[in-house]
Amino acid sequence: MMRYYIVDAFTSEPFGGNPAGVVLLPRESDFPAERLMQQIAAELRYSETAFVQQQGPQEFTLRYFTPVSEVDLCGHATIASFGLMRQEGIVKAGDECVNHTLAGDLAVKIGDQVMMEMATARAIGVEVDSERLHHIMGGGASRGWPELPIDVISTGLPDILLPVGDLSQLESLSPDMESLAALSRELDVVGVHAFALSDDGYTAHVRNFGPLYGVPEESATGTANAALTHYLERHGIVSRPAMCRFLQGEAMHRPSTVSTSLTADGGIWVGGSCCIVARGELL
Repeated sequence: MMRYYIVDAFTSEPFGGNPAGVVLLPRESDFPAERLMQQIAAELRYSETAFVQQQGPQEFTLRYFTPVSEVDLCGHATIASFGLMRQEGIVKAGDECVNHTLAGDLAVKIGDQVMMEMATARAIGVEVDSERLHHIMGGGASRGWPELPIDVISTGLPDILLPVGDLSQLESLSPDMESLAALSRELDVVGVHAFALSDDGYTAHVRNFGPLYGVPEESATGTANAALTHYLERHGIVSRPAMCRFLQGEAMHRPSTVSTSLTADGGIWVGGSCCIVARGELL
């Protein structure tokens, strides 16, 4: 028997944040066939569903599926998985767990928030045609863009980091999803993470688009906000040690608060709260 949950990540309120499916496998059982996991993810219809296998008291392997394919890592589904395991008593506050993923072995700290270590940040040497990208993204592209550059950065998954001038430009983005999916396939990236720097208590307001993986827009993305944190350090906006807060999901009416930390030892952590909305059994 497999238990499944619907968990809103990066929020403490139900129906906010980013919903994820989480499937807890029976202790010491193997993962189901990939085709079955893909079918379950498609049935649950969330942007990602995590399948959780427990090897030890604080050791886990997670695999992540969108409705159309498996991905190496998903930040919000990781926060959802470990947050619900805390609430279900599988892990407890103060634990530091190991999460084995296709993107590598990552540490997860259980506290007031769940904070996950990200893979080493790296800038991908891919050149993005800014004129083409601005045309694809529409909306605010026609009203000018800031001096900060477009970058492709990965902390487990590569994203295009796209600065916009202000919140109104961010809100007005209206991507051509078919063209954005084609560009993402060409550049071998997940999608576009657009942001506007802020001074209202958040480091930036952000929007994330990943139509190549069946996700037109996502209300909270841990990996992309970790990549953005590295971007801000890379371009001198923040310096270590630092804490950042990003507000995402406003355009979807699912506000999400994503916390990130740049540690003195060179690490990047991302995390937040979560709320269990539903649970059941897969028959």
